Amino acid sequence: MGMENFRNISYMISHVFLMVFFYLFTVHRFSKRKTVGICIFVFFVLNFTDCFKLNFYPDSDLCYVTVTVFQILIVQFTNIFLSKTRDSRVLFMGLSASNYVIAGSVIASVLFIWTGHAFLSFAGSIAVHIFILLFLYIKIKDTWLKCFEKEYIGNWWQLCLIPIFFYCGFSFLAFFPYRLDDNPDNIPGVLIFIITMFVSYIVVMHYVESELERNDIHWRNVLSECYIKDLESHNHSVEQFEQNLKILRHDIKHYSGLIEQLLDQKEYGEVRNAVKHINHVVDENKIMRYCSNLVMNTILTNIMEKASSMGIRINLDAAISEAKAVNDYEFAAVTANLFENAIMCVQDLEEEKKYVDIKIQCEEDHLFIDMKNPYEKEIILDSLTGLPKSRRGENHGFGMQSISAFADKLGGNIGCYCEGGIFRIILFAKF
Repeated sequence: MGMENFRNISYMISHVFLMVFFYLFTVHRFSKRKTVGICIFVFFVLNFTDCFKLNFYPDSDLCYVTVTVFQILIVQFTNIFLSKTRDSRVLFMGLSASNYVIAGSVIASVLFIWTGHAFLSFAGSIAVHIFILLFLYIKIKDTWLKCFEKEYIGNWWQLCLIPIFFYCGFSFLAFFPYRLDDNPDNIPGVLIFIITMFVSYIVVMHYVESELERNDIHWRNVLSECYIKDLESHNHSVEQFEQNLKILRHDIKHYSGLIEQLLDQKEYGEVRNAVKHINHVVDENKIMRYCSNLVMNTILTNIMEKASSMGIRINLDAAISEAKAVNDYEFAAVTANLFENAIMCVQDLEEEKKYVDIKIQCEEDHLFIDMKNPYEKEIILDSLTGLPKSRRGENHGFGMQSISAFADKLGGNIGCYCEGGIFRIILFAKF
């Protein structure tokens, strides 16, 4: 087999695995079928453009550089186009995927130079591609996809420099202006460069993983701190209620004597007023219990007190079982985020519109949250996620991101609707 045909097939193999990388390591914006269709289309575009630099104009450096730059733009645009999120994280993944497949292509060239057998070279290249793909799929896919749940790391643009420089290094060492078959003395340097690349990526992924763990611990601590404060507040309220009830029990004999005197005097109206007063004192010192779950009841108590202090009516219907398939703290955080968003939406409205309706059902087999509240300011829904966008800038809106991540973790769905001046958000997950 001639070197020209060998390169065509080697590049084609690399393009196949590049599209597989994009499919596996991207949070898809489209359906699986449409995503596969786009990947296949781009695969043929890449193969078609390869013909220009490898077959039609093999001796033109200008053609090689122009076509290569065009292919880079097409590949990275495709990755960003397929992704549900479009930011520096997606670009880092696309550039890294290009480096991974270059490693397999380089191995094919090295084996062909050393053995002269095309079949053996292709087999070795495919084996390297599969090994890299399986290794990354097993080791880092979950960590990588977790990065998309929330923006934990802010310097992804800086991290993008790593795959860019590796890609440039591979290109100048193995492909342009001199290929490995023209200058085989570069083979040891290229192989060491490949090893260096993988070591560097291991360090980067350990850094990303440590950042994820650090931030998870931070937010768990924040939530635990809030929970402890709520428990302290709840405990203080219970102590105050108990003290008030002791006073009421002490004073009840005086109330009893007063009522007897009023009955003897046939002052029945005053008797009713005295009874109303006693009932009012009892109601003021009644400990509210919204559900049987301690964590959720504490959070709900805190929310209800906050809403009451702001003059906001909360119409709550909560049925939360002890035997449920969700983490108490995550569930509490999501509920608090939903309430906080609703309260912020209605706090400046007229008196009759300052209310929130919420229904929560959390059983052993399903979770259902349905929240409704009036609104006046326009609510902008994100075209990709369907969730409301924060009006307070890029450093806000993490509450909705947390809710979305919670739903994704449970395999549930979120729906947001704006109709007739009422905003409604529904979260449902079946376990």
